[in-house]
Amino acid sequence: MPSALDMFTIGIGPSSSHTVGPMHAAREFVLDLQKRGLAGQVARVRCDTYGSLAATGKGHGTDKALILGFLGQDPEFVDVDAIEGLLAEVATSGSLTLPWGTVIPFNAKEDLDFKRLKPLPLHPNGMHFQAYDAAGALVGENIIYSLGGGFIAAEADLKAAVPEDDSALPYPFTCAAELMQHCEQQRFSISCLALANENARRPEAETRARLDAVWAAMQSCVKRGCTQEGILPGGLKVKRRAATIFDNLCAKPEAALSDPLTILDWVNLYALAVNEENAAGGRVVTAPTNGAAGIIPAVLHYAVRFKHSPYPDGVHRFLLTAAAIGLLYKRNASISGAEAGCQGEVGVACSMAAAGLAEYLGATPKQVENAAEIGMEHNLGLTCDPVGGLVQIPCIERNAMASVKAINAARLAMAGDGSHFVSLDKVIKTMRDTGRDMKSKYKETSRGGLAVNVVEC
Repeated sequence: MPSALDMFTIGIGPSSSHTVGPMHAAREFVLDLQKRGLAGQVARVRCDTYGSLAATGKGHGTDKALILGFLGQDPEFVDVDAIEGLLAEVATSGSLTLPWGTVIPFNAKEDLDFKRLKPLPLHPNGMHFQAYDAAGALVGENIIYSLGGGFIAAEADLKAAVPEDDSALPYPFTCAAELMQHCEQQRFSISCLALANENARRPEAETRARLDAVWAAMQSCVKRGCTQEGILPGGLKVKRRAATIFDNLCAKPEAALSDPLTILDWVNLYALAVNEENAAGGRVVTAPTNGAAGIIPAVLHYAVRFKHSPYPDGVHRFLLTAAAIGLLYKRNASISGAEAGCQGEVGVACSMAAAGLAEYLGATPKQVENAAEIGMEHNLGLTCDPVGGLVQIPCIERNAMASVKAINAARLAMAGDGSHFVSLDKVIKTMRDTGRDMKSKYKETSRGGLAVNVVEC
């Protein structure tokens, strides 16, 4: 079972599967060459992308991410303000500097090939990396898949399908039923159980410090998104709205007294701020993906600003609970838009946020599970059809809509005693089956839905 912390990685926009994943993969490929003692032989590196990565890769910055990865840049630590300069230097010089200092020729048009209609067999987001020596002989190669949320896996590892070793965890769970059983037997909340599992991996103080860093990154992203203006890159000429909404809300603080729904304006603002930053290639937290990065920060900002938690560590409990729910989707369905449509991104984030909010407010484990189930049940079938292959339309507004839906899901769940007809496990299975039945043109390829109809209009 992955760590709960793996569900919240700090990276750059606009896509966890199409930007963060490829950047990790390219970096891992060249560093592996160095580790194997092949660095001195490398005179050229290249990558072929397949399936969804190829279809919408350039709109999602996959080409830029691969170059940054070859340079040895890490998506969590790369200087966002320096990215354009790094890429311009590669384009101008026709070369790139590998992590160990070797400068090799590089031409993006020749060394990055987007094979739009040729998916690889194990996942829609496939990359074939190759390295050659000065004579043109193959030095090393690897096929790596981007699985969503910034997670990557080599083809050999996916084929081996080695079972995860959960023996060191005190309360391992593979489904919601097992999670609920542990909570009932131990009289734990979901967040307490998740923390106990994390304590088996590292000191508790380290886990809490990492959760603080995640929350700080979310806050920073919202704050920056509320101050930036102008047009988002990519050609659609989408105007940033968060700054204007923020200014209007701050100018009329009395509005909340006359219109209770003003609180939702703040929720919309938080989500828009994050996803505009993501679309601009800024630093965001995958939660669980970049395309859905605004939902958990928006709902958590709402919780901290407008609600009260009975727990002094309410933020940590929110994030741990959301992560536990996210791990269920990753294990039993998918968090990849290319594999499951937007129900695998926005739908999962909505479910995670609903659960996290319910936990923050002191809900029982059954109520939390109910909140997570409601959050997904009403996102089933949600397609991923980004216009122009960009994470802008409908992605930015969709995060705002799902944030409000997550809040309502938590409220509905807490209005009852936690008993409900459809279990979380059943809705996760339904989501997985729906994703498998969904046509590929509705799964992050920009070949269906809004992606074609908006252009036609």
